[in-house]
Amino acid sequence: MTADFTSSLYLGMHHPSRSLVAWDRLTTGVPAALGEPPEARRVAGELARLQGVECAVLARSTLHAFVDCFTVLRPWAAVLADAAAYPIARWAVRAAGRCVSATFAHHDPDDLARRLRAPALVVCDGYCPGCGRVAPLDAYLALVRRRGGLLLVDDTQALGVLGARRGTHPYGTGGGGSPAWTGARGPGLVVVASLAKGFGVPVAVVSGERSAIGRVVAGGPSREHTSPPSRADLSAARHALRTNHERRRYRLLALVRRLRHGAGVPLTGGDFPVQSLPPAPAPVAAGIADALARQGVRAVVQRPLCRPEVTTVTLLVTAGHTTGDVDRAAVAIGSATMAVAA
Repeated sequence: MTADFTSSLYLGMHHPSRSLVAWDRLTTGVPAALGEPPEARRVAGELARLQGVECAVLARSTLHAFVDCFTVLRPWAAVLADAAAYPIARWAVRAAGRCVSATFAHHDPDDLARRLRAPALVVCDGYCPGCGRVAPLDAYLALVRRRGGLLLVDDTQALGVLGARRGTHPYGTGGGGSPAWTGARGPGLVVVASLAKGFGVPVAVVSGERSAIGRVVAGGPSREHTSPPSRADLSAARHALRTNHERRRYRLLALVRRLRHGAGVPLTGGDFPVQSLPPAPAPVAAGIADALARQGVRAVVQRPLCRPEVTTVTLLVTAGHTTGDVDRAAVAIGSATMAVAA
């Protein structure tokens, strides 16, 4: 049997239908602006509390959410994006009829300060799986506030995994995401995140101050032209939040550390579940992935957005893996890298 390390369902949530509250129909047939199921507001409220913000609203996807944000969160004339920001936000900028005015160096507040000459909409990811670091959101937010702009964060990777740094757990607690981890909160911050990774639900959330979210609710074009999330998705989201227990993160951490300890080669990613082998030429990385596959371990060959000149093989660890899966992957990594090197 193959051990699959290509899925980003980090907390191991799958939401089989038997575990969900039943629904009598999937959709209302009307756009979100005309009416949303009561469950949508309840889920949004629970997510706002989890993230430590005033208000939240759900969207069909992060692309829908970002289009709404870039359309209504004005009047900033400039959009500044982290040079390694995930492509969805860039697509949404164009879909909203705008353009990225400039980019700033990845995770570099000093470069952002040099380029931030006037109020602007600043876009970045909360966590970068390519280099295994959380963005300095607190520093970004301080700069944006001084200029009277807005920080828009894609927190899809970290929501459900990272949380408020209370106690000693390496992921923090609660799973509220990168802003909770860095302590970035309050005026000038809006967060867009998909629940599809940490929580296993193909729904997005836009969260932040009540005034900003109110503008998204009132004027977001995707809300005018698309249906709200389906009742099946909403039922799964409620199930995810009810089963968002710390023991899932403890199990995930133990599996990540087991892989790092047993792999025999240094892995990038720290304690986060995205674990990458050392950089290699593209043909070598492809060869390692093939060698892993022959041993029943599926991995991903990728070029990290923050290091486009690099090719690496990445394994995504989830709380749904077994210790046997992880041990099998660790042994396979050692033998695959030796075989390709030879």
